[in-house]
Amino acid sequence: MGSGRAGAAEPDRGGPVGTVRVVRAGALTTVQDTGRAGWAHLGVPRSGALDAPAARLANRLAGNGPEAALLETTVDGCAVRPDRSVLVVVGGAPCRVTVDGRPAAWGAPVRVPAGAVLEAGPAAQGLRGYLAFGGGLLPEPVLGSRSADLLSGLGPAPLRDGDVLPLGRAPAASPGADAVPWPAAPAELVLPLSLGPRHAWFTDDALRTLTTAVYRVSPHSNRIGLRTEGPALERARAGELPSEGMVLGAVQVPPDGRPVVFLNDHPTTGGYPVVGVVDEAALAGAAQAVPGTRVRFVPGGGRSGGRRSGVR
Repeated sequence: MGSGRAGAAEPDRGGPVGTVRVVRAGALTTVQDTGRAGWAHLGVPRSGALDAPAARLANRLAGNGPEAALLETTVDGCAVRPDRSVLVVVGGAPCRVTVDGRPAAWGAPVRVPAGAVLEAGPAAQGLRGYLAFGGGLLPEPVLGSRSADLLSGLGPAPLRDGDVLPLGRAPAASPGADAVPWPAAPAELVLPLSLGPRHAWFTDDALRTLTTAVYRVSPHSNRIGLRTEGPALERARAGELPSEGMVLGAVQVPPDGRPVVFLNDHPTTGGYPVVGVVDEAALAGAAQAVPGTRVRFVPGGGRSGGRRSGVR
């Protein structure tokens, strides 16, 4: 999407025709869509669903276009109550799904009656789940997107118990599927890396360490960045950079020397040196990598990578 273009939000098909009430918000549940790319020149990050392939698949199974807004849960799921009958797909991180306490399908369309409570339980693997509703969610778009941005505060705030979200008109029909291969959470996260633009700020030994050592996902990771634990990278020069532009997948190295991979809510500028950039196709795996997951940076930006544990 080009600069200044506002095209991420789904057409409202005539406006809301129902609502979804949050019964249990969980640790961190946000509204997300494909994000608001094209506004970095104004200091606005992209935002959007961290595991974009999982969000797209959930929307497709619910009969929505890929740009429809849905819920992104973190770690312990959420519970919601629609005020009309609606088709819901719970995907992303696998979890137990119930409707009014009765078991329901994960990763497939489920018809939830008006007034019933659908609950997505804690993630059995991975971190982030997605709840797609037939017709999509219709909070007010900001700069062309309905996504919550945790860094800038744009879009809907993280959900709380009792919040009510407008629900769009259901599509005419949802596509049927006998079996759908949902990508699994990574047992090991392999991140293809292109060096630059500031790799010369680090010693040759540091660059060898970066592409040969095993790091692990830090519990301090979030939607802004995947933080790592492991060997520190030694600088070849002292001092600080003037702030410069940051891109999705940039690997910034703060003073402690441990690489940080910027994710969707990353700042658009920064003053710590960027040693390299991770291929965007690999970042969906980063969205599902639990703390302690092994991380390896490998030369080869421009090739797809990320998850290393097959499909569910």
